[in-house]
Amino acid sequence: MSGAAIITVLSGLVLLLAVLRAAQVLRQERESGSGARRGTEPGSGDSIIESHYSSGVSGGQSMTYRISRDPQTYAKLFIPKDRKK
Repeated sequence: MSGAAIITVLSGLVLLLAVLRAAQVLRQERESGSGARRGTEPGSGDSIIESHYSSGVSGGQSMTYRISRDPQTYAKLFIPKDRKK
């Protein structure tokens, strides 16, 4: 087989894998229904996310993030501070 034929066959295989994977994702989402949605349900209080990073001998850092579960409060985080009301 020539080089062009090999590239064509491999490209076809990659395309086939992408189509099969997309079909698998669609089928999985359809079977799981709306009960298996990602994220957290809106409500009161905060979601707490802890992040730990170690960079070897020199140490690392730990961070804690508090994310509001209220959609309006969460949306306000994305409004620039200097925006006029």
